Amino acid sequence: MGTTAYVGIGANLGDALESVKAALTALSKLPGTQLRRSSSLYVSAPVDADGNDFINAAARLDTDLDPLSLLVELQKIERLFGRERPFHHAPRTLDLDLLIYDQQQTNTPSLELPHPRMIDRAFVLLPLLEISPNVHIPGKGAAQDYLNSVVGQSIERLNLPV
Repeated sequence: MGTTAYVGIGANLGDALESVKAALTALSKLPGTQLRRSSSLYVSAPVDADGNDFINAAARLDTDLDPLSLLVELQKIERLFGRERPFHHAPRTLDLDLLIYDQQQTNTPSLELPHPRMIDRAFVLLPLLEISPNVHIPGKGAAQDYLNSVVGQSIERLNLPV
């Protein structure tokens, strides 16, 4: 398989724990894609949003899909889980964010790579670093260099099977 991509996973509506687990299964079934690694599950308080705590994880994929095709597939999975977008940062049944796609940097109306707010979110950085401790964020450097900026954010690793 061709390209390494990282996906952030989160949910805070319905059975968020089961949604995140099922999303990992759905990612493993994407066309031309293999799920190479997934993080532990984490619980985190919402950042810049209201609502219940989130269940979060990260996944490393190897894919033959180009970035836009992968994004379309991720959005299809979100819709299968009942994702609605009534307003920015609304609570969600499932959120799949394309965080990094190889070393590509893109800024279009439909896709920004790397994900623009990933360096400001503990719920992205901790699961991502768990599965890829030396990951570099295109144009930003080592992901671990951003950990100090998210120290105050509430996040806890869950000791549950994925």
